[in-house]
Amino acid sequence: MEHRTAPGFAIWITGLPASGKSTLARTLKTLLAARGVDAAVIESDALRQIVSDHPQYSEDERDNFYQLVTYIGVMLTEHGVPVIFDATANRRRYRDQARRQIPRFLEVYLECPLETCVARDPKGIYKQAREGAATSVPGLQAAYEASPGAEIVVRQDETPEAASERVFSQLVEKGYL
Repeated sequence: MEHRTAPGFAIWITGLPASGKSTLARTLKTLLAARGVDAAVIESDALRQIVSDHPQYSEDERDNFYQLVTYIGVMLTEHGVPVIFDATANRRRYRDQARRQIPRFLEVYLECPLETCVARDPKGIYKQAREGAATSVPGLQAAYEASPGAEIVVRQDETPEAASERVFSQLVEKGYL
């Protein structure tokens, strides 16, 4: 007897560092769980620490890293696991690559001004950039390419709860849930 798992879906939450990606990912995971959906969160900072002891954030390293992130997402979604990517993915091509490989895909762009992100700076990366310890922070020394194809744009004045509800509604509308 053949047992087929329904395909999962992926939500890529992108935006500048400190734009609120992790907060939205946690809030969305909680909302989905409350509605019976157990999603896996792929948090780029945590994964990067496993993959590289001392990440350099070079263009080549980022290319390889986001290929790995996408591969993990593809494998999980093919096995029916919903995935939330919590990852800056500063180049559009990283997110587009995932979109091409994962048929049930949503992109959520956190539109947050650089000044707000710098003021938040919970991990101290903007401070490190000012001090010269970080040399490729997206939005400062490295480009960040927003995606005109994002299904959902979250502005800085929207609460994570409201944004999560919009994402959930989009998942239902697209037939992913």
